[in-house]
Order: sequence, then structure tokens, then C-alpha cells
Amino acid sequence: MTDRYACFKHLKFDRPAERVMRITLDRPERMNSLDWEAHGELTKVWTVVDEDPEVNAIIICGAGKAFSAGGDFSMVERIINDYSMQAAALREFRDLCYNMINCSKPIISAIHGPAVGAGLAAALLADISVAAKSARIIDGHTRLGLAAGDHAAMIWPLLCGMAKAKYYILLCDPVSGEEAERIGLVSLCVEDTQLQDKALDIATRLAHGAQRPIRWSKHALNNWLRAMGPAFDNSAALELLSFNGPEVREGLASLKEKRAPRFDYKV
Repeated sequence: MTDRYACFKHLKFDRPAERVMRITLDRPERMNSLDWEAHGELTKVWTVVDEDPEVNAIIICGAGKAFSAGGDFSMVERIINDYSMQAAALREFRDLCYNMINCSKPIISAIHGPAVGAGLAAALLADISVAAKSARIIDGHTRLGLAAGDHAAMIWPLLCGMAKAKYYILLCDPVSGEEAERIGLVSLCVEDTQLQDKALDIATRLAHGAQRPIRWSKHALNNWLRAMGPAFDNSAALELLSFNGPEVREGLASLKEKRAPRFDYKV
């Protein structure tokens, strides 16, 4: 790869077709969970690939058995215990979403296995999302004891409607690939064996299409998401506020200990 990608240690890059860049979350031994460094790379990569003159379309996917298990426990603990990390995280949460929205080139996500947290933000903010039947889409914020920041307030109601968005975001129930397609949360659902081929077919068609009209159409359509900016910014701030509360400590402890959380329901 060119030097522009040399700084990324947790992302793998390849060019499976002319003018198509495939970005792979590459921590398969941890189900592509994101530590602080990996989260930062996923935030920054969109501005870098947007400036690559050899790329017209982008695929984002995960190595191994998962798309992404979300932020790992080490990152959650660092944010809980360090106010400066909370301030940095607030900026990164916003930048991840806005960098994808403002990337001029079309992004296609190929989702298989679990897709949670920041990884899920990348999966659903892609311009075209292709889910395998094995996909398990979970907004796990409230299970962890956090307000649902990241992308959820911005895009879930637009994709699947407020009733479904509230059900899945508040309860953290998993959404299968087939159900995600049925309710409009993803663009398509395919067999697992067809996932990469379908994503590549879509990316190739976009990469060889009329570039200015495609990019300008994406920009115009994404004004729907930009219009939700105030709601998203508020949700991100409330998520960071949650890192100072008792619920996230219990949520994290319960996940580590593989037990049900015991939240205090009196507030």
C-alpha cells in the first residue's frame, strides 16, 4: 500500500478491484473489538481514503467471525477513569460519524456476525449496507449502562422508524441480518457465502459510475443525517455523561463476570 496507509496498525487494506479500496477491521482474535488506538484509526481513515485519487468506492468489513464487537473493556475503563479521555472520546464519537457522512466517496459495509458499538456505527453509516444472514446487529449501550450515543439517535429512526429504533436501542435486543433488511435497517441481506462478492459487485459498479453525480447525490442525501446533527451531538454528550455514573461500572463488571447486571432502578 502507499505510505498514506502506513500509520494504520489495526486496519488492513487491499484493492480487490480497480478503484475499489477494501478496509478490514483486523483484530480477529478479539472479534474486531476496538481499543482506543483502533477506534482512533477507524475515525481517521475516512478522511485519508477520501483523499486517495486512486479510490472511487470503499468497502468496510471485519476479519474472522465478526464485523466488530464494539469498544473493548480497556477503552471503556480508560474513559470511565480519566476526564481527559472523556473529552477526547466525545470528539472521536462525533468525528467517526461526521467523517463517514462527509467522505465524498460511496462506502459499502459488508456485515457478518456481531456488529456492536463503534463498529456498528461504521456498518450502518455506510451508504449501502449488506448484511449476511449471520449478522447480529446490537446497540448495546444501555446494557453497558450508557446512553445510546454514537450513531443511534442520528440514523436508526431514519432507517427503520422510531418505534423499531426505540425497541432495539432501549432493550439491546439483537437484530438478525434478515430482520434488519425487513425493517429497513440495512440495504440488503444475503447468504454468508455471497457477502463479499455482493459488496464487491456494488463497489465496482459505483467505482466505474459517473463519479461527480454519484458523489454529489451522496452529499445531498446525507443532508438528512446532517439535519439530525443536534440530536446526535446531544446523544454523544449524554453518553459521555453516563461514563461518570454508577450504571456503567455495574454494566462493565457484569459483562466481565458474564452475569446479568444488577442496576439500581431507583433514580
